Amino acid sequence: MNKLAVIALGGNALQRDNQRGTIEEQEKNTFRTLENLVFLLKDGYDLVITHGNGPQVGDLLQRNDAGEQVYGIPQMPLDICVAGTQGEIGYMIERILRNALTKHGINKNVVSLISQVVVDRKGKSFRELVKRVGRTYSEDVARKLEKEKKWVFKEEIKSGGGFRRVVPSPQPIDILNSRIIKDLVSAGNIVLAAGGGGIPVYIDAKGNYRPVEAVIDKDMASALLAVTIQADEFYILTDVPYVYLNYKKPDQQIAEFISRDEALRYLKMGMFSEGSMAPKMKAAIYFVEHGGSSSVITEATKLENKKYGSRITMDKKR
Repeated sequence: MNKLAVIALGGNALQRDNQRGTIEEQEKNTFRTLENLVFLLKDGYDLVITHGNGPQVGDLLQRNDAGEQVYGIPQMPLDICVAGTQGEIGYMIERILRNALTKHGINKNVVSLISQVVVDRKGKSFRELVKRVGRTYSEDVARKLEKEKKWVFKEEIKSGGGFRRVVPSPQPIDILNSRIIKDLVSAGNIVLAAGGGGIPVYIDAKGNYRPVEAVIDKDMASALLAVTIQADEFYILTDVPYVYLNYKKPDQQIAEFISRDEALRYLKMGMFSEGSMAPKMKAAIYFVEHGGSSSVITEATKLENKKYGSRITMDKKR
């Protein structure tokens, strides 16, 4: 049997920080990233792919805002926007991955799923408004929107001022259709799922699924998916080839092999930024704590022969 790996594509897989985000730019970036997955396929892996959607959902929220202000078109809620970006990004990845497979003579089907993820609506993380979404508003407009839409805003102190909407980032507790995902990949298909962390939903007292105005951490949702479908390995693809200790400091050093206990200690020391590496490390730890063989954090371009990347395991293994 082939090994099963879940691949979490970072935001830079589709759009670079210095780019406008045109479809031409995103397609070029996506092909460059996906072509590197061929190395894993040729090494006998079955793959489930997840992806981020931060820039895309941010753009969609701004289009929503402009449409309402200029044309009176009602804004769609955040869960609908996440679903929309899952569809557009899933389509782009599926089409471009098919082309990459054709280039390398690999015959596999690629299937995209719109994924709902059940979140813990009663947990502490749901009460903490930590994710900033949408455009920046003046204080007057922000206060008006707070009254009209019951949104919550926080001041943007570090990025030029103004106010942005904030929403919770609740803990994911279940990936809907995970059994179908497992069956599809077991049959030899490449599956795209849990895009953008998944569409956040909760189950009410009557057993009905209800939407949530929230953003799920994409790496943690990917780790939960990897655990749920019993993946062997979990890859988080980002913009650096390794995890670094004392990042961008004179004593910076590569951490190539990391045990679970070491990773927890580094997190407690504040070695990783909450806005970048810390969520990835938490997701990597979660996977190995729940039965996964290893988590790997690296760049997509470093997948050939798996020579690069930081490997997190329960006990340090080389």
